[in-house]
Amino acid sequence: IPWMPKGRYAIMGEYMPKVGNLGLDMMLRTSTIQVNLDYASEADMVKKFRTSLALQPVATALFAASPFVDGKPSGFLSARSNVWTDTDPDRCGMLPFVFEDGFGFERYVDYMLDVPMYFVYRDGKYINAAGKSFRDFMDGKLDVLPGERPTMNDWSDHMTTAFPEVRLKKFLEMRGADGGPWKRICALPAFWVGLLYDDAALDAAWNLVSDLSTTEREALRNDVPRTALATKFKNGTVQDLSKEVLAIAKQGLKNRGRMDGYGD
Repeated sequence: IPWMPKGRYAIMGEYMPKVGNLGLDMMLRTSTIQVNLDYASEADMVKKFRTSLALQPVATALFAASPFVDGKPSGFLSARSNVWTDTDPDRCGMLPFVFEDGFGFERYVDYMLDVPMYFVYRDGKYINAAGKSFRDFMDGKLDVLPGERPTMNDWSDHMTTAFPEVRLKKFLEMRGADGGPWKRICALPAFWVGLLYDDAALDAAWNLVSDLSTTEREALRNDVPRTALATKFKNGTVQDLSKEVLAIAKQGLKNRGRMDGYGD
């Protein structure tokens, strides 16, 4: 993978098959488009994180474009999304704790401290720390670097090694959509900006999914890769939900009122 440093790639490629069956497929045979969006405060982050995480299966369904594996129908409309269900349970998924009372920056830090490490980058080289504890590293007890404590760069590197459906860094990273042609790539940020960058739209979007239980969110995430818009949701389908979400996103873009050079 040209954009991924070889040392990092080699360490991940060696470790992933030990914790899941499809990690190498993820690294070498899938393509997504990610949208990175800002938040204004911790409270704003929490609201956007919860809404976008709960609605990530909708993005998966709308942009599903990977039905084939090895040139044959795979049984999934988004085989890419399904790959993430068997990549690494310690660093992937729907993060149920995001919906718990009291969630904020500190709780996400606790989660990241418990995500097993991959590597430490020192003097131009990647040191294999796969499966080891960042908490031990904080205490100077990392056996591959005895006595050393992490820098902020080490922490920043470590934060890139978790792959939930929405990832928190200095922004929120939406990770649910398959890659596709240019006009579809442009549609994805419009979709999320319309939902998250207008307060009325954000409230309306959250109201659609605020009553879902952890079990219901997990079921939606696991079923959508196979049946996409036809997935059952409450008394209808994800297509019914998607139509509501798209209407909210469209109104959110109108409310935001950022016009292009053609006045659209």
